[in-house]
Parts: sequence; structure tokens; C-alpha cells
Amino acid sequence: MATFFLVIIYLAFISLGLPDSLLGVAWPVMSAEYGAPLETAGWLFMTIAAGTIISSLASGIVLKRFGTGKVTLVSCLATAGSLLGFHFAPSVVWLVIFAIPLGLGAGSVDAGLNNYVATHYKAHHMSWLHCFWGVGATIGPIIMAQSISGQNSWRSGYLAIAGIQFALVIILFFTLPLWNKIAKNSVAATSSEEKNQPAGDLLEEDVNQTKPWRIKGVKLALVSFLFYCGAEATIGLWGSSFLVNVKDLPVEVAAKWVSLYYAGITIGRFITGFITLRVSNRTLIRVGQVTALLGTSLLLLPLPTEFLLAGFIMIGLGLAPIFPCMLHETPARFGKQHSQTIMGFQMAMAYTGSMSMPPLLGFLASHTSIGILPFFIAVLVAGMFFGSEKLNDLLKKRRFAKAETSSSMTL
Repeated sequence: MATFFLVIIYLAFISLGLPDSLLGVAWPVMSAEYGAPLETAGWLFMTIAAGTIISSLASGIVLKRFGTGKVTLVSCLATAGSLLGFHFAPSVVWLVIFAIPLGLGAGSVDAGLNNYVATHYKAHHMSWLHCFWGVGATIGPIIMAQSISGQNSWRSGYLAIAGIQFALVIILFFTLPLWNKIAKNSVAATSSEEKNQPAGDLLEEDVNQTKPWRIKGVKLALVSFLFYCGAEATIGLWGSSFLVNVKDLPVEVAAKWVSLYYAGITIGRFITGFITLRVSNRTLIRVGQVTALLGTSLLLLPLPTEFLLAGFIMIGLGLAPIFPCMLHETPARFGKQHSQTIMGFQMAMAYTGSMSMPPLLGFLASHTSIGILPFFIAVLVAGMFFGSEKLNDLLKKRRFAKAETSSSMTL
């Protein structure tokens, strides 16, 4: 039953990933149909992310009141209905309206499932969990590309994804009683274990703080999440426009290349799940950041088209381990007592990056050129690397102080 419970969580993350990459892939065609400027996609993306931030911040209250199973079911239903609304939307105004529940549907379930897996499962399960998000994010552009090239209609692509979402809603509905039963058993099984769990890198005075956001290092972690999701979302939204407008690739070809970027994230997270058995989360985060910077450099250089494809895949592979590893480090960094609250903060900051960075690039590109995309991504990844390394230094000092305190007590 525990394995089946994980399968349900994985299916829920497929549903989270399916809509995430659709707008950027379809926007070159959608903007032509609606007569909308380039930066409108950024505002739509910002609306979706704003809804997710709100629901992430409210996730603690919502999950405690209704339970993870019901929240997941309702969130998936809201997402499916919103995608169906995109299919029928007669104007950009209606796209904005349907973008609101699309964003609200993701936040609570995202924070809840991430904290559950980070608290009760090993690091490889977290990587595989987000691998299934990548499955959804990879399938989405492929379906949209086929719809655009085969029927020359982005609307049929949204209709197909909505159908998949409704199928997932049906699965979640019929498995809801089993979900609740296993969730209760898991709480009972882990409650006795938590009494003997160490507080990770926290000092005793940090554990006893009543305001988690005041714990040293939390703000640095939030900065890393801001820049990570800003980079990931910006490439997903504007990568296709960059390839079409700067590199003169056909829309359907650009869409397939962006799907390979998401495939890089998906495959990378699948492989990372095995690597975490031997390598620490912090090492994987560092290696991923360096790999993403190297991939970005391939987009900056005047190289043949094939190197662009390699760059997109390298960026995806580099980003792959960073997000799940940072999430899984949350209880170890800040203690299980505060992990649910801090997880909500991290998810809210992650979606703040998704909300703010793509529109910022859209604004800058509208006054310059979409060709600035690689420079923009390089700045975000470098900022993430800086925040992550500063946090690692702080945690090293904290562990050293903790060891000295333990030695003094022993003596």
C-alpha cells in the first residue's frame, strides 16, 4: 500500500507538470491569433504564479483542514477546468481569468506533497517525485507541437492536456479513501520516530524559535529558490520565442527543442535518484549549478545550431538535481519542527521567481531583443550559486559550533 501511495503522489506531480510548459510553447501561435504583444505571455505567466504563491502561503491551514488527498483532488480538478477554459477562451481577457484557478490549483498540493516526501522519504524519492513533474512538463510541449503542426491549432493541444487532467481527477477520486487510510497510518508510524530525530544543522536556540523565518540561513535558502525557479521558468516560457525569433527555427521545431529541455530535467532527476544513494544533496546542487552555467554558455557563443540543442539539454540536466535536493535538505537544514512552514515559504518564493523573472525578461526583450535570454539566465544561475554557497558556509559554521557545544557538555 505504501508503494501504491507513492504512485498516487507521482501521478499528482504529473498533473502539476503538464500545464507548466504549454504557454511558452504555444505563445508564438497564440499571440498571432489574438494580436497580443510578446510581453503578454509574461503577464499571463505572472497571474498563474501569483495564484500559486497565494495557495502556497495558505497551504499549512488548507492541508490541516482538509487533508492532502482532498486538496490534491480539488487542485487537479481546478487545473483541468482551467485548461479547458484556455481551449475555449475567445480573448486574452478570458485567458487571464482562467489563469487564476490554474495557479491556485498548484500551490497547496505542491507544498504539502513536497514536505511529506522530504520528511518521510529518502532523497531519491524526492528526485523521482520531481522526475514525474518533468514527465508532465515534457509530454505537454510534445502534445502541443503535434497539435500545432498537425492541425495548426494550439486550442486542440490545450483540449488534449485537459482530457489527461480529467482522467487523473477520476483516478484521484476513486483512490481517495485509500489515500486517507494510508496517510493516517503514516502519521501514526512516524510520530514515534520523530521524537528521536536530530534537529539537523540547527542549534538548540534555533529549534526553540517560534518564528521560523528568523532562523539563520532561511533567507539565503529563499534567495536560491527565487533564482532557481526564475531560471527554469524563463527558459520554459521564452526558449521557444528565442529559437524562433533569433535562430529562425520553425515553431514546431522550437517546441520540440523546448520539450528536450524538459526531458533533460526529467532524465536528470531520474538519474539523480540513484546518485543520491552515494552523493550528498549539497554536492549535487553545486554540480548542477555549474552544469547549467556551462549549458548557458553554449547559447551565448556563435556556434552551429546543434550546439544550441546541446545547450538546452545541458541546462535541463544541470537544473535537474537542484530543486529536489534543496527541498529534501529543508528538514536537515532547519529541523522538522519548522519544515512545513519553511517549505511553504520556499514554494512561495519559488513561484515568486516564476512570476517575476519571465515577465521581467519579456519587458527587457520588448525594449531590446529576445536575444538577451542567455545573458539573463546566466545572471540568475550565478545568483543562485552565490546564495547556495553562502548558505553552505553558514551551515558549516553552525555544525562546527554545534560540535563544540556538544564537546563542552561532554567535558
